[in-house]
Amino acid sequence: MPDIGENIRIIPLGGVEEVGKNMTAFEFGNDIIIVDMGFQFSEDDTPGIDYILPNTKYLEDRKGKIRGVLITHGHLDHIGGIPYLMDKIGNPPIYARNFTALMVKKRQEEFPHLPALDIRIVESGNRIKLGNMMVGFFAVTHAIPDSMGIIFETPYGDIVHTGDLRLDHDEGKVSEIEEDIYASFKNRNVLALLTDSTNAENPGFSISEKVVYRNIEEIIKNAKGRLILSTFASQVERMLKMIELSEKYGKKIVIEGRSMKTNIEVTKAAGLLKIGKESIITVEQMNDYPETKIVALVTGAQGEEFAALMRIANKSHKYIRLTPRDTILMSSSIVPGNERSVQKLKDNLSRQGAHIIHYKTSDIHSSGHANGEELAWIHAKIHPKFFIPIHGYHYMHRVHADIARRLIPESNIIIPDNGMVIEIQNKGEKIVALKEGAPKNIIMVDGFSVGGIQEVVIRDRQTLAQDGIFMVVVSFDSQTGKLRKSPDLISRGFVYLKESQELLHQTRNIVKKTVEDTTHGMNPINFDYVKANVTDAVERFLFQKTAKRPIVIPVLIGV
Repeated sequence: MPDIGENIRIIPLGGVEEVGKNMTAFEFGNDIIIVDMGFQFSEDDTPGIDYILPNTKYLEDRKGKIRGVLITHGHLDHIGGIPYLMDKIGNPPIYARNFTALMVKKRQEEFPHLPALDIRIVESGNRIKLGNMMVGFFAVTHAIPDSMGIIFETPYGDIVHTGDLRLDHDEGKVSEIEEDIYASFKNRNVLALLTDSTNAENPGFSISEKVVYRNIEEIIKNAKGRLILSTFASQVERMLKMIELSEKYGKKIVIEGRSMKTNIEVTKAAGLLKIGKESIITVEQMNDYPETKIVALVTGAQGEEFAALMRIANKSHKYIRLTPRDTILMSSSIVPGNERSVQKLKDNLSRQGAHIIHYKTSDIHSSGHANGEELAWIHAKIHPKFFIPIHGYHYMHRVHADIARRLIPESNIIIPDNGMVIEIQNKGEKIVALKEGAPKNIIMVDGFSVGGIQEVVIRDRQTLAQDGIFMVVVSFDSQTGKLRKSPDLISRGFVYLKESQELLHQTRNIVKKTVEDTTHGMNPINFDYVKANVTDAVERFLFQKTAKRPIVIPVLIGV
């Protein structure tokens, strides 16, 4: 890696080839400042993995230069990596707004063995000095309270990182509060902008949250029986509004779901939940009140197996049984990949007669991420010289870059990959991606293990999930190589043994012939060589007969 000199270095360590594990490093002179430290949930190609983390090797090698970690907001794709990564980079101080800090502390309680975090509160409008760099903060609108953007003040101009955001607007008319916030950039020299690309491909403005609130209020007001509200637990501001509206119409509120309860606890600690003590009741108390007075706020709108709404749908919830008088409001969109689970959830809820309202039938959900024209408005207000789209898949960045090109020349736009080292050179005159990059191999949380996991482990898990396992247990005479009895065959996830007797008979013959042919004249017997031959012969035969490739495990017992 070349010396940084007087250049500014921007390194996306995660969050630019996926939705999740957001983390970006900013380096100037002898200082490194990190923005966000999230994780990504496991996907189909990482079976058995708990979480996927950004690769921090670049930072670990330079931990003496790290001056702080700035957290834009409290969602797990921005704070989830903190318990796993902070110790690796020297436990620098964390700077966040109040609600975000409380979310970080609450999650850290799950890791009591870790060193205490040094969390420092900053608020919109504050400026602090980290190393030799001044850093400022401004409020942005998102789905969770106290979201913020960050301004790095450099000798060549400001670098603005907005975090995740959308605009507060009503039918496309941006609110005065937003106008005031972004007016502050009018006279600033903005060198570079990094901003959220998640919904860049959606045209126009997003559905206003004001519209969503009005529709939810009507549903709460007019519910004829119990009302079950389901949304993302991360949609904290909407949860708070649902609770506030329920109390307004004299309802009793039940909170069901661990993540929902956790976030409600944090809102209480932050002083954001302002309702009477008697308004929230336990699920056990539901039957003490008329059905028309009950609102249940539950997790599970994505069809998660053990979430509250799925347990209700499967009739396995201890206290809630649906009736045709119940209404279920699913105030969330479907996360890509969850379509089948959500359909199954809706089917099972419908079978019990409940009335379902969801985002395709009514405007009851709005994303926390800006649509295309909102992003265009933000670009016009911040007017950067250079642009780097972040947060989302590569295609989303391409679409966002098209929006930016309305105001910025193509040569001033860099579309990043994880680990790309981007430099602003010649005292702010040029932006380039270096041919050298930061380490980017995948880091995973696998139970108690955190680190790079060998590809063979993931490949074996994928094979087990797709084709199963086939074990061959062979007992043979270690002097002559002759089998002492017919091989034992064990199959899991491959074929049903009772219905595959001919296949098993032929497999036993192949195993017998392979072992005896391989060991003929061999003294002493090379067990590893015999195992390899048995594996090859059985794998080849099973594929010819079934077009499946189970993991074949031979167990040789020499007697």
